[in-house]
Amino acid sequence: MTGDILLGGLFPIHFGVSSKDQDLAARPESTQCVRFNFRGFRWLQAMIFAIDEINNSSTLLPNISLGYRIFDTCNTVSKALEATLSFVAQNKIDSLNLDEFCNCTDHIPSTIAVVGAAGSAVSTAVANLLGLFYIPQISYASSSRLLSNKNQYKSFMRTIPTDEYQATAMADIIVYFEWNWVIAVASDDDYGRPGIEKFEKEMEERDICIHLNELISQYSEDHEIQALADRIENSTAKVIVVFASGPDIEPLIKEMVRRNITDRIWLASEAWASSSLIAKPEYLDVVAGTIGFALKAGGIPGFREFLQHVQPKKDSHNEFVREFWEETFNCYLEDSPRLQECGSTSFRPLCTGEEDITSVETPYLDYTHLRISYNVYVAVYSIAQALQDILTCTPGHGLFANNSCADIKKMEAWQVLKQLRHLNYTNSMGEKIHFDENDNLAANYMIINWHRSTEDGSVVFEEVGYYHMHAKRGAKLLIDRTKILWNGYGSEPFFPFNILQVPFSNCSEDCDPGTRKGIIDSMPTCCFECTECSDGEYSTHKDASVCTKCPNNSWSNGNHTFCFLKEIEFLSWTEPFGIALTICAALGVALTSFVMAVFVRFRNTPIVKATNRELSYVLLFSLICCFSSSLIFIGEPQDWMCRLRQPAFGISFVLCISCILVKTNRVLLVFEAKIPTSLHRKWWGLNLQFLLVFLCTFVQVMICVVWLYNAPPSSYRNYDIDEMIFITCNEGSVMALGFLIGYTCLLAAICFFFAFKSRKLPENFTEAKFITFSMLIFFIVWISFIPAYFSTYGKFVSAVEVIAILASSFGMLACIFFNKVYIILFKPSRNTIEEVRCSTSAHAFKVAAKATLKHSTASRRRSGSTGGSSASTPSSSISLKTNGNDPTSGKPRVSFGSGTVTLSLSFEESRRSSLM
Repeated sequence: MTGDILLGGLFPIHFGVSSKDQDLAARPESTQCVRFNFRGFRWLQAMIFAIDEINNSSTLLPNISLGYRIFDTCNTVSKALEATLSFVAQNKIDSLNLDEFCNCTDHIPSTIAVVGAAGSAVSTAVANLLGLFYIPQISYASSSRLLSNKNQYKSFMRTIPTDEYQATAMADIIVYFEWNWVIAVASDDDYGRPGIEKFEKEMEERDICIHLNELISQYSEDHEIQALADRIENSTAKVIVVFASGPDIEPLIKEMVRRNITDRIWLASEAWASSSLIAKPEYLDVVAGTIGFALKAGGIPGFREFLQHVQPKKDSHNEFVREFWEETFNCYLEDSPRLQECGSTSFRPLCTGEEDITSVETPYLDYTHLRISYNVYVAVYSIAQALQDILTCTPGHGLFANNSCADIKKMEAWQVLKQLRHLNYTNSMGEKIHFDENDNLAANYMIINWHRSTEDGSVVFEEVGYYHMHAKRGAKLLIDRTKILWNGYGSEPFFPFNILQVPFSNCSEDCDPGTRKGIIDSMPTCCFECTECSDGEYSTHKDASVCTKCPNNSWSNGNHTFCFLKEIEFLSWTEPFGIALTICAALGVALTSFVMAVFVRFRNTPIVKATNRELSYVLLFSLICCFSSSLIFIGEPQDWMCRLRQPAFGISFVLCISCILVKTNRVLLVFEAKIPTSLHRKWWGLNLQFLLVFLCTFVQVMICVVWLYNAPPSSYRNYDIDEMIFITCNEGSVMALGFLIGYTCLLAAICFFFAFKSRKLPENFTEAKFITFSMLIFFIVWISFIPAYFSTYGKFVSAVEVIAILASSFGMLACIFFNKVYIILFKPSRNTIEEVRCSTSAHAFKVAAKATLKHSTASRRRSGSTGGSSASTPSSSISLKTNGNDPTSGKPRVSFGSGTVTLSLSFEESRRSSLM
C-alpha cells in the first residue's frame, strides 16, 4: 500500500522453503515457500491494523499517510535478504536525485524503517545489510543477545527482551524445581547458539550439569534426527531445554511422538513456547506439561474485529489473504495461481471467498494472548511517534546539528533512527515506551504451562508464574505450583498430577540429611554418591555438599542430622567412683586422727616416747594433710582447685617423708656412735630435727611457688573426646609436676636407704622394717602412677592420682603406726621400761659379741703367726651372767674364757630422755 511515508515489513508467512536440488541445467527458479504460518499472518495483520489506525488518527501524523511494503521471509535468510535488497535499492536510487533526468509517475518512496524480522538468524542477516545504510529496523521477535552489539548492528532495535535474561530465567526455573541433570537442544543459528551458550554459563554457576548438548535444524537429515532421538531416549535426564523456533524443533517432536517417548519435560524458549506448529493435539502426549516463556500479553482494541473481517475480495492488494483463505478452508479460490499449479481440484474444492471465518478453528483468530502481535503493534507506533516528533520539532530544539530539526518531507532513514533512539512516550494502553542503551525495550516474561483442554483435547496455555528481570535477587521468579500439570506421570490421560510429583531429573538420587555428596571419578559433579557424615559432623538438608562440623560443645547424633550438647564429665562427688574415693579419704583421715588421739592419750608411755613423740605428731598431721589433699581432686575443677591440689599433695608428702627420714636417721646415728657424747645430744636435739624437716619441706614449697608463678595450672575443657567434654586441670608445666614428684621420690629413696640400714636396731626405737615396707609401697605406687597418668584421659587422670595418694598414705600409716597402736591398746605389757631396756640390752649384746668375736679372731691370727701352736685356745663359750647379790647387780656381764667384761647400760633418766 502506497503512502507519503513508506514502512517495510518482514514476516514469516511460511515456515520454510521447499528443498529442491538446482542442477543449473537451466535458469534457477525462485525457491518456493511451503507450510503456511497462521500466526505469522496474524503478525502481518497487526502491522496493517496499526498503520490503518495511524492513518485514521487526527492527532498522530495528521495529513500524512503511511504506506507499507511487506514481504514474506519464509523463515529463511535468503528470502529475507531478497526483500531487504528491495528496500535498500530503492533508498539508494532516491539518494542519487534522478528526478531531473526522468519523470517517474509510479515512483515508490524510500523505506524509512523496517518492522521485522521474526527469527534472530534472519534479523542478523537483515541487520547487517540495513545497518550499512542506517535504515532503522525494529524486530518484534528476535531475542538473540548478539543483536545487542551496537558496533556490529548499528540500526537494529527490538520490542522483545533479549535472551540474556531468558537463559538466566531458565536456569532459575531448573534450580527452583531442584533439577541438576538436563538435556540442552538449540537451533543451529544465531538464535539458538548464543542462547544455549549463555544458558551453559548460567548452569555452570549453579553447579547444574548438561548431559547432552545438541544442535538441530528444520533442514536436518532424518538419520540425524533419529540419532538425536536415540540419545535422548537413552539419557537419564528427564528435562529437555530447547532454544529453538517451532520449525526447527518440529522434526524432533515428530520423532518423539513416533517413538511414544512421553516421560520427558520440555522447557521452551519464547520462540516456540506458544507455537501453533508444536501446540497440536496429536503432539500432546509428548509435549503436554511443557513449561515455556512467553512475552507479556498486550491488548489491542478493535484488533479482534479486524481479524474477523478479513476477506479476499476486500483485501485484493494483499495476496497473502488469498492463500490464508485457501489454507483455512482447505479450498482453492477460483482465480488462484495455486489452482493452476496443481491443475486439479480433486484434493480441494473451490471456495467463494465469502465463507464465515469465525466458523473454523485457526491459530489466526487466537487473540486471547497477543504477544508477538502486540510487539508488532508497538513497533509500528514507535516509528509513527518518532515521525510525529520530527513533524512537531521546534527549530533550535532538535536532535541534529545546531539543534536543527529534520524536514519530514525530505527526511532520510538515519534521521528517523536518531529520533527513535531518543524516543520516550506513553502509548494508548498507558505503557511507557523507551529504548535502552542497547535499543531494547524492558519487559518481563510470563511462565506458561501446556495443559490439555478437557473439552476438545486442544492445547491450553495456562499462566503459572512470571519472571521479573530487574527485580531483586530471590524475587525475580514467582511460580504457582498448584497450577502446574506434568506430562506422563498421571494415571488419567487428561489429568496428569501436579506439584506433589515433580518429575525427577537428577543424575543421582537425593542424599538424605545426615549425608553429603561424594565425588565419583570420571563423572560430572552432578553425579555423586551419598557419603555419611563423619562423627562430629551433621547435615540438615538434602544434597548437602559438605557436612557441617558440630560446635565444640556438641556432638552429632547417630543419624548425623543434628548436634546435641555433649555430656560434661569430671570426677564428681555424686558418682559411685567419686563417692568411693571420698569414703576412702575420709576413712584415712579418721584412722590417722584416731592414731593421733591414741598417741596423745598415751604420750608418756615408753613406746610413744621411743618413737620421737613430737615428730610422730607432725608425721600424723602430714598424713591427715595427705588424705585431705586427695579430696581437692574430686569435684568440678576450678582454677583455684587446679592451683591448690598439686602443691597441697606435694608439700604434704614431703612433710611426711621428711619426718620419717629425720627420726630414722637420728636413731641410726646415735646407736652407731660408740659413746653418745654431748655433741650427739646437741646435734640431734629437738629443734634441729624440726629445722631439718622445715628445710626439706621448704625446698618443695619453693618448687611449687616457682611453678605457680611461671605456669600456673588452670581449669581446662577437653573437647577432643566424642560425645563428652572432660573438665580437667591443665597442669601448666609437666616438667614442674615432674620436679614435684621427683623430689618427693628422692626423699623417699633416702628414707628407704636409712630405714634399710637401721633394720637391726631395737624395734622400740625405730620401725625399720615397717618403714622399709612403707617406702617400697610408696615406690611401687608412684612408679605405677607415671604410665597410668599419661595413658589415661579425662576424669580418670584425677582418679589415678587420688588412688596413688590414698594408697601411699595408707601404706605409710599402716606400716609405721598400726603395730604401735596394737601394742599400746592390746599388748600393754610390752609398753614398759623393762621391755625397752631388754630390747636395748639384747641389741647391745649382739653388737658387743660381734665386736669381741671379730677382735678374738684377729688376735689368734696374730699369735699363731708369732708363737706357734703351744698357746692354749680360749674357751669359745660366752655366757651372760647376772648375780643379784653382786654390787653390779642389774648390769649384764659378758664372760669370755679368759675373763669377764661388764657393760654398764644403766641410763640416767635424763640421758634416756634425750635419746628418746
